[in-house]
Formats: sequence, C-alpha cells, structure tokens
Amino acid sequence: MRHRYAALCSVITVALLGVTACSGSSGDASSETDTLTVWTTEDLPDRVASQQAIMDRFTESSGIEVELVAIAEDQLTSVLSSSAASGELPDVIGALSLNGMNQLSTDGLLDTSAATAVVEELGADTFSPRSLELTSADGEQLSVPSDAFAQLLFYREDLFEQAGLDAPTTFEAIEAAAEALHSDEVAGIVAATAPADSFTQQTFEQFALANGCELVGDDGGVTLDSDQCQESLTFYSELLRNYSVPGNQDADTTRASYFAGDAAMTVWSSFLLDELAGLRSDALPTCAECADDPAFLAENTGIVTAIEGPQGQPAGYGEIVSWNILNDASPAAQDLVTFMMGDGYQDWLAVAPEGKIPVRLGTADNPTEYSDAWQGLEAGVDSKALLSSIYPPETLTEISTSTNQFDRWGIPQGQGALAAAVSGQFIAPQIIASMVSSGTSGEDAANQAQDEAESLKADLGQ
Repeated sequence: MRHRYAALCSVITVALLGVTACSGSSGDASSETDTLTVWTTEDLPDRVASQQAIMDRFTESSGIEVELVAIAEDQLTSVLSSSAASGELPDVIGALSLNGMNQLSTDGLLDTSAATAVVEELGADTFSPRSLELTSADGEQLSVPSDAFAQLLFYREDLFEQAGLDAPTTFEAIEAAAEALHSDEVAGIVAATAPADSFTQQTFEQFALANGCELVGDDGGVTLDSDQCQESLTFYSELLRNYSVPGNQDADTTRASYFAGDAAMTVWSSFLLDELAGLRSDALPTCAECADDPAFLAENTGIVTAIEGPQGQPAGYGEIVSWNILNDASPAAQDLVTFMMGDGYQDWLAVAPEGKIPVRLGTADNPTEYSDAWQGLEAGVDSKALLSSIYPPETLTEISTSTNQFDRWGIPQGQGALAAAVSGQFIAPQIIASMVSSGTSGEDAANQAQDEAESLKADLGQ
C-alpha cells in the first residue's frame, strides 16, 4: 500500500541456509561491467519508471548496465527464498525496511564491508546520525540508509485554537484535546486498532516509545510487562475506546474519517502530506469546507513529529529504508549505491518526496544540500505541487529533521530479528483490539505481551 505500513520482509531462514554465498553476479573484480541486478520494493509503475530513468543515468556515466526488478512488498519473502535456493540473488535490494534489512543480516546475506565503504566514501557526517545507528548492529554498518517516512500526529489546528487547547505533544495534552473535542459529530481522535495490521503495531509503538516502553532492555531480556508498557497500553486503548469511533480502525478508515472532517486528530505517515492537499484523486479530502477549498485541511492541520509520555522522553517513529548490498555482489554495486546517494539522490527523493525524507542531509561542501532541495520538490500523484507551497517552512524543517528522533523497538538493542517477529505476529495489535473491545486491564495485557514475546524469543534461539 502507498503508506508503506505493510509488513515488509520476514525471510524464511530455512530456505536460505547454505546459500548465503549465492548471488546473481560472479563477484570477480574483473566483472565490474557486468549487468547489475537490482530489486526494488518501490513497485508502482510510475515509481519504477522514475527509478529506471535514474539508473539509466548511472549506466550512461559508468557503462554498467542495470536490470531493475520491481517486487511487491508482500511477495518479497517468497521471491527471496526461491532465488536464494537457485543461487540467483540480486546484487542490491533497494527501499528495504529495517525489519527486512535485519532479517537479511540474520541470514548472513549482507556485505557489511561494502555498506561501510559506501558510507565512508560519502561521509558518515553527511547522514542523519540516527539513520546510521538504526542501520547498524554490533558496530557494523549493515546497509546504506536511503530515505525515510515519518509517523506524524495530524490535528485540526483550527479546532484546537477555537477551544484554547495546547498542541497535542504529550499524553496529557492528547487526552485533554480528545476529551474536549469529542462529540457526536467529531471524534476526538482516530488511530489504528485493527488486530492483524502492522499499521496498529507501528502506531502504538510510537506511543509506547514515548513513554519509555521498550520491547527489550539493554541485556536483551523482554520488558513488555514493565510499568511503562502497562501504562502505554492502558492509555492508548482507553483513548481509542473513549474518544474515537466504534469498530476496528486501519489506514483507510482513519484517513477517511480525518479527511471527512469527522476527527480532530489522527496518526498517519508522512505519505499523507500530499493527499491532505488534494493531490491524489482517489484519496481526496471530503470535509464540508473542502468542496470549495481542496487545500482546506492542509491549511488547517498542525503536525506533531514526536510525542512524550509521563514516563518517557519525546519520541518519534519512522521507517528508514536502505540500499542493501548482498554477499558476492559485483564490485560495481558499491558504485551504483554511491551514485544513488550522490548524483542521483535528489531525483530519488523526487520519486515520492512526501514519503522520502532525506537521511543524507547534504555533502561535505554543502551540509544541507539535500534537506533544502527536498522542501522544494513537487509532491502528489494526479496533481503536483511544491511541498513548500503547501506547508510552512518551519513545518517542513521539523519533518526533515525528525529522523534524528526516530526510535524503534528492539533495533537499538541489537534485537532486530525479535522486533520483526513480534511485529509479524501482531502481538500488540491483537492485544490492543481486545483491550478496546472488552476493557482488558493494562496489567493483564502487558503480561500477555510479555509471555508471547518471550515465547518468540525462545523460538528464535535467543
């Protein structure tokens, strides 16, 4: 889906055992002019065409042909497994999520020395520090971070101002606003509650991180039964139970409610930025005011990039996607990734700027070259407009720098594989759905989450 909240990659490890040295290229240094095979999960036709145009530029400058293969996110697992079994893995996989990257790492498929070499050549200090941290493990650079989407809290700034409410940056302010603005006509907030949906996991995870609720501690032990997690589960479920709409909510329903003017707040990814301005025909704002002014919601929406709970610090959530160079790839793979993060980077961001926040902010000579350029890119699907013509510069600057506030369950503690498994099994979404519908206590919910996560950890042999 366009908002990229679909679970991306949970590679079948058994199918990959014994084939970690296989690749579509020979790996011989003399074969630098061989055709590179590149897989991308950016599989929408217009995006594939844009990516091909960038790679054609690489071919023109280097003489190296590139075979670009688009693979739908939900097909990546099976395609990887079959390709690994036949020894036909690609040289590079692009636009891969953190969960996908960590699974490739777990299966021993990544050439970490190649990723390190690219980052060093480009300059580590030109990247968002957090993007490098989240794409590293045990001191090794697993992949080259490419871009990101941020998870954002969107709120009706006009309604907040009329009610004299503070911006919803804390649990306290979010709950106060939801209570004050909730009515028969307008829900205080809409956010994900669907039990088998990664959107629910990722929405809740931001609230959890904001309150100091971690999947694991520094020692790697599961900590979902902590006071912080109990409080986070209780807060999130009661917020949605008391001040939202009935029934399970997902990406489509939350967007529809907010676009109709039926909700005062929602949590969605930065992919909403262009749609909010009426630039996508199949997802247009439908509020009463939007008929005369399609940009009404964009002009009257405030954006929060990080929230804070009573037991935590301000935290943001986002997905950092990366270029992954596989073992025994052609040496030219490094050249391609270096090009995509340099001469081709602005064009890469332009493929979908609303969901491609730069994590390489600039160059040594111009430290803000790419973050500045991003603000001037055209967004939209059926209609196009400059991001800077829709949103004020301070909002765009806050979004473009939000990557340094990104946090994720398990990954900073070296437990990326467990985090991927917990997300893939929808442990938190199922518990939250039960809490919203039946009022399960935070203590019972946290204990259940703890037991299920510990069971998965044991299955992983950790």
